[in-house]
Amino acid sequence: MRNFDYVNPTKVIFGKETINRIGSELKHDGIKKVLMLYGKSSIFNNGVYDTVVTSFKDNNIEYIELGGVKPNPVLSLVEEAIEKCRTHNIEAIIPVGGGSVYDSAKAIAAGAIYDGPVWDFFDGKARVKKALPIYGVLTLSATGSEMNGNSVVTKRDEDKKWAISGKALYPALSIIDPTVQFSLPRSQTINGAVDTITHVMELYCDKTPAVDIMKEYSEGIIRTTMKHTEVLIDQPDNYDSRAEFAWCATLALNGSNGTGRSGGDWSSHVIEHALSALYDIAHGAGLSIVFPAWAKYVYKEDVATFARFAEKVFAITDGSEEEKALAGIEALKDWYKKIGSPVSLKEANIPYEAIDALADNAAMNGPFGAMKELHRQDIVEILKLAAK
Repeated sequence: MRNFDYVNPTKVIFGKETINRIGSELKHDGIKKVLMLYGKSSIFNNGVYDTVVTSFKDNNIEYIELGGVKPNPVLSLVEEAIEKCRTHNIEAIIPVGGGSVYDSAKAIAAGAIYDGPVWDFFDGKARVKKALPIYGVLTLSATGSEMNGNSVVTKRDEDKKWAISGKALYPALSIIDPTVQFSLPRSQTINGAVDTITHVMELYCDKTPAVDIMKEYSEGIIRTTMKHTEVLIDQPDNYDSRAEFAWCATLALNGSNGTGRSGGDWSSHVIEHALSALYDIAHGAGLSIVFPAWAKYVYKEDVATFARFAEKVFAITDGSEEEKALAGIEALKDWYKKIGSPVSLKEANIPYEAIDALADNAAMNGPFGAMKELHRQDIVEILKLAAK
């Protein structure tokens, strides 16, 4: 196990009927004027919008709002929001939504007090050293953005879906009320499950030795996510399963799951970002296509870890280490099929002929990978496996 410092500054308020606390939390911290950021219609349909606005008014919080955040958030809306923040002297950003809204909020929070273009942070010309505070209300569990310092945004004119990370981007507060996720479309629950599991696997597969406790932790998150995803597909308003699912998604990428490790692999995420940048598919759907293909391509680099995964998650005990490793990868792929997530480029209507363009896009961030360093030709071979 490696040395580590672990600090997570985000306060979490979790449970039923907690969203109405947003205004009092802002008031307590001396914040008087905010930008409320959201996606489209869901927060109006499930009552979250009214609850948040009422809480603002009850606590004398002045607010302006901006909707329209897309599932793959775009730079143009971030830039629009930054101008609003500057014009209205905004003191905090309030994302009300899922990971895309949170990711946008983080980019806005950084850009609002930076003199140059916010994209400078994404292309490495600048580092995020400070940002406006973020107080969020989570309505979709998947990305873990509610309790980490990561943000992913797409620059459409260059087809770049790139990420930033920094201590200043951790939300000051996230409120998670699982009841507001009862009405989520089935596809969003499925995508959230895949995203959660892949976050865990990116950290699980970085070849760090002597991290048994972290492997057990990771395996527990995966098993629990799978169990409650299957419940939620049939019973979307099962509170206990929603709560378990939501907290799994947070724990998967709030830093706790990475302690003692080497930082994770993240190759599947980089390759998937090419898929969603060029074809605008849901991130979770892209990951269920890419991750099993990546795993099949690299598993020989650490057969023991993949064999352990097969045993601990799918109870596969027969065969050699290599046979178990391959069986575990296939079992994960089969589970993705079972819950209705795509496992091939063809299922996502991405043609085989697109592989070169996808590899070119992903390779802009290369080489990358902890399990195996990947270059453009490696990406091509992984995408060929994903095409089947």
